This record gives sequence, structure tokens and C-alpha cells, in this order.
Amino acid sequence: MALQENIETISFPVLGMTCASCAVSVESMIGAQTGVKQAEVNYATQKVKVTYDADVIQPEGMQKAVQSVGYDLILDTDKGNEKQEQVQADNYKALKKRIIAAGILTIPIVIIGMFFMDMPYGNYIMLVLSAPVVFYFGKNFFINAFKQAKHSKANMDTLVALSTGIAFIFSVFNTFYPEFWHHRGLHPHVYYEAAAVVIVFIMLGKLLEERAKSNTSSAIKKLIGLQPKTVILVTEDGEKEIQVADVKTGDKLLVRSGEKIPVDGKVYEGSSFVDESMITGEPVAVSKQKDDSVFAGTINQKGSFRFIAEKVGSETMLAHIIQLVQEAQGSKAPVQKLVDKVAGIFVPIVMLIAIITLGVWLLFGGEHAFTQGLLAMVTVLVIACPCALGLATPTAIMVGIGKGAESGILIKDAEALELGYKVNAIVLDKTGTITEGKPEVTSIHWTDNLPENVDQLKQIFAAMEQSSEHPLAEAIFNSLKEDLNRLKKDDVKPVSITDFDSLTGKGVSAVYNGKKYWAGSHKILVDHNQVISNELKTQAKVLQDQAQTVIYFANETQVLAVVSIADQIKKGSKEAVARLIKQGIEVYMLTGDNKQTAAAVAATAGITNYMAEVLPSDKADFVKKLQAEGKIVAMIGDGINDSQALAQSNVSIAMGRGSDIAIDVAKITLISSDLLQVPKALQLSKKTVRTIKQNLFWAFIYNLIGIPIAAGVLYPVNGFLLNPMIAGAAMALSSISVVSNSLRLKFAKL
Repeated sequence: MALQENIETISFPVLGMTCASCAVSVESMIGAQTGVKQAEVNYATQKVKVTYDADVIQPEGMQKAVQSVGYDLILDTDKGNEKQEQVQADNYKALKKRIIAAGILTIPIVIIGMFFMDMPYGNYIMLVLSAPVVFYFGKNFFINAFKQAKHSKANMDTLVALSTGIAFIFSVFNTFYPEFWHHRGLHPHVYYEAAAVVIVFIMLGKLLEERAKSNTSSAIKKLIGLQPKTVILVTEDGEKEIQVADVKTGDKLLVRSGEKIPVDGKVYEGSSFVDESMITGEPVAVSKQKDDSVFAGTINQKGSFRFIAEKVGSETMLAHIIQLVQEAQGSKAPVQKLVDKVAGIFVPIVMLIAIITLGVWLLFGGEHAFTQGLLAMVTVLVIACPCALGLATPTAIMVGIGKGAESGILIKDAEALELGYKVNAIVLDKTGTITEGKPEVTSIHWTDNLPENVDQLKQIFAAMEQSSEHPLAEAIFNSLKEDLNRLKKDDVKPVSITDFDSLTGKGVSAVYNGKKYWAGSHKILVDHNQVISNELKTQAKVLQDQAQTVIYFANETQVLAVVSIADQIKKGSKEAVARLIKQGIEVYMLTGDNKQTAAAVAATAGITNYMAEVLPSDKADFVKKLQAEGKIVAMIGDGINDSQALAQSNVSIAMGRGSDIAIDVAKITLISSDLLQVPKALQLSKKTVRTIKQNLFWAFIYNLIGIPIAAGVLYPVNGFLLNPMIAGAAMALSSISVVSNSLRLKFAKL
């Protein structure tokens, strides 16, 4: 009979991971421990989720296993995220300080090495300055290279450690024993500046990566921050404040005006308007009455109500959104950089060529076989020094990011630039992305037979809307006030109304000079039998067919005016959609709004593929569906409700005027919130990737030509053996070519 297992699943923050290979190492080390059923590392969130038998192994055992290969786990589950973020922030600051210090030491090394190489004690000065750069400030390259070697792998760190280490050791030998070469008729060159410069430039690339990594969890933090810390619990003994974490299903809670709703539940007393834009994306607050559902993280705007908690903790919709964003961020393994892929092949090849070079010289080199073979081997390793290779991607990315910023396109992640040009499907949110994101009055139509002066009626109407708590009231008041101000120089103060009354679900009423007026939905007309002219009736029908909200203003006998309110389409939206379609990109619109409004907006914007009444998870699922069909998907949104889909997409683009959370999740932000910037962003991606490929060509052309010559292939033909100094110059020239080519991107037209 099998013993019952005590299975637990828990997530721990991981420290020390710098690449996807690190994540694999952590996963394999934990997974290999007895008692561990499954280990999954999410590199994006820097966490590992472990399912284990608590009777066989404890978290401390997993921590020791991870520490043995140079990483660490934070076992404090309550404050783990805060500790992890603090460590990441400290790492970023420390790396920044190391780069500045290394740069200060490297500048004089370069000056001496390039222009004053024959100065007295020059080699000793460079030795003293370069040693800390290579072995102290650059020690992580050697540590990471050793970790890679333990797993029989090679990456950029391996290439950096190999070339800089050998260049430095060779230079030290030449500094202290120059006569070894003098006796053989050769000049002993040193390569301290090459070793130091490579370390500094590659560290700069690491700094950019560290900065991006330190921002990964900011979106999750802000989502968690949507939930209040405390809440008012309603009991038989009265009201008391408790922690949200202590709320249980069935508890009765009070939410006051302006407060965030703490958990999911159902209203049992009171009424209000609640901003649910984090779920629906729609700007208009939703009326909440008895038996209506409310959700954690949404904001109570006006009025207070009591509700019964139905879902708490990890069961709430907000918690579900947070979980999906985390999963989406981690579901895509980070794209391994092209340079790392190349380095993985390039390093073993260079090492093999260097060893073969020495072997061939020893076999066929004749009298000075060992000397010339050793020199040729070092020359191969020096000319293969990865300075240009290390610069190829970061310089193009840096210039590309700068070019984007000039055009109002903020790019936070190099992956977005690398993938943007491949996008063949774009998913657009409606509100705030295609449209302005706020309700505005589009027209006010007055009846021909007005009983009194129209300006007087406008003032009465404005006074009623100013007193109203309805979300659309502000838009009507602002429109009327602006209209009245155009007619008069001084600001028009609303008239004094009496007996103001809010009619739930219908509108408002008030009295002015003994006459009663109403403003609201069509229900107002049904209740009070006001007459509406054929002209206004026709106009209202047209507006409703266009998915606009219609508000009626009436006195005791007739309808005086019909007001239409809509979320206006941005000026550039239609043109942007047309450009994207012309480029062969499929355009989709997803919205939480109703089908009629969605159809009207899609038709105006020129979009044929759209979906209405979708939840945040539906948007993310739709993106997954497109990706399953093999499409590279860009998601463009501005709200909290878009964050899941943004995290899931290949290229995520946020509107600059959108929510902080959408901006944090997205890899590209359009400052102006103008969709016309999207084609520019994709064009910038295309040009940047082309520049990276050109850079890699220049980085390798010198190696492809230089390595065989350095190995001595021309020696049997014409006696030519490449001097290591010339190899160093070739390496420098390839770096200059790469930087110059990247700078060309600055002048490209988007």
C-alpha cells in the first residue's frame, strides 16, 4: 500500500538569473532534488514554482541546491517580492557604479595603447589600470562563463572571458618577458586596451538588460495596488475597519464614495455609479443597484452602498487578471539574443581553430614552430575578440530607441524592436485607442417651437446637469457652458433651480420659476407623456442607429431638445488602419462595449473584423488564438483591461494617455496616443533589425578574413604571418564600422 504524499505547491523569487540559460539551470537543479515533483521557472517574473513532497524535502534543501550553482532563492513568501525588487535595484545601482569606475580606468589605457605605446613604463601603467577592469569589474563574465561551461554551453560571456583573459595574460607575459620575443626577432605587443574596452562595452549592454529586468514586476505591483488595504465590515454591533486579507465569503461590507471596492460581491443596500474601466475599458461609470455584481479594484464614484462578499483573495477577478498577466509575461521564453546564438557556435569554432593552429604549427612549423604557433594562436583569439560583436546589437538598439523617442515612440524592450517588423496581425482596443476615451456631446437639436428663449433653456438644462451625479451629466454641462460662453464674453453662471430630484435609472427633474423640467433617457418621456416633434423623433432614431447615447430635455408638455453623446473617433485612427491594411497586416478590434456601438466604430474606422462585449481574459485568449495560427501579434491598448492581452502579445503597444498599468506592461508607448505612430514604429523596427544584421556582417567579415590569415594560411604561400597588433587594429576597425553604421539609423526616414 502506497504511503500518502504531503504535496505542496509554492513560488519562490530567484536571485542571480541573467539569461534564459540561468533559468534552465535553476529549473534543472531544483527538479533533480528528491521529493520535487515539478519545477517551473518564470524568467519574466524571476520566480520558480515548485510542486514537492513536504515530507521528503523542505524549501531550505532546494535553496542549498540552487546556491551550489551560484543562484539563490528567497524563502520569505510574505515579503519575497519586496526583497527581490530591492536586490534587483541594488544590482542595477552596483552595475552602474562598476561601469563608471571601469570607464574612468579604461580611458587612459586606450590613450596610451593607441597613441603613446612606446612611452616609458607605458605597459606597466596599462597593466595596473586594466587588471581591476578585467578581473574585478568584469568578474561576472568569468563567473557566468564558468557556469555555462559546467553545463557544456557557451554564450557571449564565454567569448568575453576567453578573449579578454587570454589577451590580458598574453600582454602580462610580454610586459615582463619581452626578451622571449626579441631573441626570436619579434616585437612583443600588448593588448590591455582591447581587454578593457571589451569589458566596458559589454557591461553597458548588461546594464540595459538589468534596467529592463528591474521594471518587469512594476505592472504587477500596480495591479496589486488597485486593491485597498482595509475595508469597513458591517456587523450586528456596528461598523469596524478590518484588513482586506481578513475578509471572508459572506461578510457584509460598506463602500463609501470615492473608495475602491475590495473584493467581488453583490449589492444588497444602496446605489451608486462604479468605474469599471479596468474590466470593460469603457469610460462611462456603471449604475449599481440592489443585486448587481461589483468587482475588486473598481472604483465607487458617487454614493455609498453595502454588499455581500462572494469572492475573496485569489478568487477575485482582479486576482485573476494579475495571475493571467504574470502567466502571459512568462509564457514567452525571452528571445535569446542573436549574438548569443552566434556566440554559442562561434566560441567553440574559434577555440578549435586556435588549437588546430598551434597543432599544425607544431607539426609543420620547422625551426620556430612553437614560437610562431603560439603567436598565431594568440592572434586568432585576439582578432576574434567580440568587441564589434558585442556592439552590433546594443548600438543599433540604442540609436533605434533614440530615433523612436524623437518621433514620440518610447521603446522599453529591444525584443519589441526585433519583432515589430514581423507583425502581421494587430489587435486594437476601442476606447482610448481608436476613440478619444471619454464621452462628449456630438450634437444638441432643439425643437422649432420653443416656449421661451433658447439661452434661458440652456441655462436651466446646464443647472440640472451640474447637479446630477450621472457620469454623462458632466459632458452635457461642459458642452452647454461652452455654447453659452461663445455667445457672451463673461462666464455664464447657471440659474438657480429648486426641487432637484434624481430619478434612478431614468434621469433628473427640477423646478425653475414654478415650471418643472426633466432630463434623461426615453423612460422620462414614457412616464410623463411629453410630446416629441416628428423632427426630433427622426433625429433621435438616426443618432441611436449610429450607436450614440441620446438624452432628452423636456418641460411639462413637450420635448425641448435631443442631445447625442458618443466617444469620438480620433482624427488619425481611420488613416492608420488604412495604412496597416495596405501593408498586408490584419486589423482586429476588441471591445467590452455593446455590439451596436462596436459595429458603428468599426465601420467608421474601416475595420471589418471586430468583437464586442469581451472580457479582459477574452482579449488575451483571442491573441493566443491568432498566435496559435502562426501570426506575430501586436496588441494596442490603453486600459487595465488590456493588460493581459498586452502581456500575451508578441509586440505590446500602449497609448501614452492610458493607464499606468497598460504602459508598464507594454514594450512600446505612443506618447501622443495617435494610432498613426504605429506604422512608424513598425517601420523603425524594420530599419533597426536591418542595421543589426548589417552590423553583424561587419563584425564578422573581419573575423572571416582575419582568422585564417591570423592562423597562418598565407605563410606557406608568401611567408606572411599576421602581427597581433594588426589583428587588434582590425578588431578596432570592425567596432568603428559597427558604430558608424548604427549612427546612420539616426537619419533614417520613418
